[in-house]
Amino acid sequence: MGKRRHSRELAIKVLFHLEFSSDDPAVAFDLICDDFGAPEDIKPFSKELVLGVCVHLKDLDNVIEKASKNWRLERIAKVDRSILRLAAYELLYRADIPPKVSINEAVDLGKKFGTEESGAFINGVLDKIYSTLMSDKKSLHI
Repeated sequence: MGKRRHSRELAIKVLFHLEFSSDDPAVAFDLICDDFGAPEDIKPFSKELVLGVCVHLKDLDNVIEKASKNWRLERIAKVDRSILRLAAYELLYRADIPPKVSINEAVDLGKKFGTEESGAFINGVLDKIYSTLMSDKKSLHI
């Protein structure tokens, strides 16, 4: 497994932990790293992802809720919501990561950590977010 995949898995564990805790994200990150014995080489990228999601949480939730028609954010399974937040953060704020990579990684994470339907659900929501982003860029002539 590649370093970035491993980093994303660690980030999902931290974001999932934060679904149940009001810990400071940096404290939660250190706690999860200690509990799971995270290798040092995956921590920097993983921490960037976690802190980025936390900084932009309200905007990410708004985008996810708009893209997941008929699903209020609080109805989405916590693990799926964590994965969607991570991938939406990458799509919206990380130009260094190709969108298709973010979507594929999120689908794989959903299959690993979620339910049987998680991968397809995550793919549908992220495809909608990505399609909306692309059409917005075209309308802005970007």
